[in-house]
Amino acid sequence: MAEGREVQWLDISEHQAGQRLDNFLLARLKGAPRSLIYRIVRRGEVRVNGGRARADQRLVSGDRVRVPPLRLSPEEAVQEVSDNLKNLLAGSVLSESRDWLVINKPSGLAVHGGSGVKIGLIEALRQIREDLDFLELVHRLDRDTSGVLLLAKSRDALLSLNNAMRSKQMDKRYLALVQGKWPPRRDFVSAPLERFEAGNGERRVRVASNGKRSRTRFALQEQFGEAALMEAEPITGRTHQIRVHAAHLGHALLGDVKYGTRRGEQLSRAVGLERLFLHAQALTFPDPRSGRAITLKAPLDDELKQVLERLRAH
Repeated sequence: MAEGREVQWLDISEHQAGQRLDNFLLARLKGAPRSLIYRIVRRGEVRVNGGRARADQRLVSGDRVRVPPLRLSPEEAVQEVSDNLKNLLAGSVLSESRDWLVINKPSGLAVHGGSGVKIGLIEALRQIREDLDFLELVHRLDRDTSGVLLLAKSRDALLSLNNAMRSKQMDKRYLALVQGKWPPRRDFVSAPLERFEAGNGERRVRVASNGKRSRTRFALQEQFGEAALMEAEPITGRTHQIRVHAAHLGHALLGDVKYGTRRGEQLSRAVGLERLFLHAQALTFPDPRSGRAITLKAPLDDELKQVLERLRAH
């Protein structure tokens, strides 16, 4: 729990330099929600070298950070990592180096806490990996999506990997189970996407002429009766892109409660699917230290494997 009875003075080392102040505080103050971090910075309770600071301020080696005593109410505190989640994440590590950590993210776990989510993957890992001064997400996966997730263990690694992502040096491949018979020669989908809020405040995405340019490559892996297993490669990286592009073609992902169809719900029930069938199966990225291409793959979980076995048996 991120509570303290006394003011803390934290000196920034070379290894910690370059971090934003808010991310530094989140990593150090286990259990403190992001909203509390922003509040104490805004009120001037956090000081850097004796002066007021901004949440997005970059820290440099030799900075001295004043952190006030924290009192977290039960409603405000990020929950402690349960033993079950600890064991689940410990068993989900695919690979690790001095610069990065790759997790096979479980379905149903948000990557970030907030909006009613008491603890996300990044907060849980920061509690578990107390040996790390720095841990940040390089990219994100939707809460219900499983598979390869890359995290950086240093500021330099994060900058390098973010640059690789911007310059299209990362290759992401997903497996998706979609409704219907996939048409031959349908490989690319190019449809602009825009985000909007549904009536209940839920965040959604739709195809819209004034949206952002979005492209996805689909490749049929296996055709079943009324479902198709697809490999999806997002050329652009928009929110919910694969899900919305597939639904736009009339082939919504099975298990998709946001963009799916009633017939898709029936098919999902028939094969025992109780989650979104979208899995980040492979990620290729340049190693920040050596520059050599690293490819890591995440196996399907047992539920998704069993769904495919049932489809093949019919």
